[in-house]
Amino acid sequence: MFNLPEVTELRKALPKAQIYRKFELTNAQVAKFDADISRIDIVNEVSSRTIPAIQEGQKVKSFYLLSVTLKTKDYEPKNIERIAKLIPQNLIFALQFEEEIQLAVFCEKLFTTKWMPETKASIELSGLNFDDVWENIIKKIEGGEWNNDLTLEENIEIKEKQEKLQKEIERLEKLARKEVQPKKKFELVNQKRKLEEELRKL
Repeated sequence: MFNLPEVTELRKALPKAQIYRKFELTNAQVAKFDADISRIDIVNEVSSRTIPAIQEGQKVKSFYLLSVTLKTKDYEPKNIERIAKLIPQNLIFALQFEEEIQLAVFCEKLFTTKWMPETKASIELSGLNFDDVWENIIKKIEGGEWNNDLTLEENIEIKEKQEKLQKEIERLEKLARKEVQPKKKFELVNQKRKLEEELRKL
């Protein structure tokens, strides 16, 4: 499954009721969670115990793959983040809707791949130890450009800044298009250009 060795496979159901109790979700939150998610299973344990050829890292000793059967593609990302926070382990999510899969990982924030046919979903174990393997998995799932001179945490911090700047740029652009007063429009355009320059420098 997902091109992971058979020795890593296991199947352990994670009851949704356990998540409800852990986070003391309101009835409305439970309804949203239940509307998104049909079933959760822990399907793989990847560690030096199951794959002795890969050494434990200083930070990462292992990770687990969770299969999450969805009722809709338009799911609420916070529901996946809640699962990540419930289990104090490194987790990869295989989010499945019908015959499509989206891989996801939570590391400070939720990173996801594009939806793909389930036959094309795979996880590559690249690295001599689990620190390297885990970092490479996060990079692959996120899919963007990474600065190899920086740590994983520094890269993620930059990506969060880029995302916030991009959202603010889009907001200012919308305001500028709607603004009828030339002076205010000019100010909004200038603010947008400054943020675009800041974004280019990151």
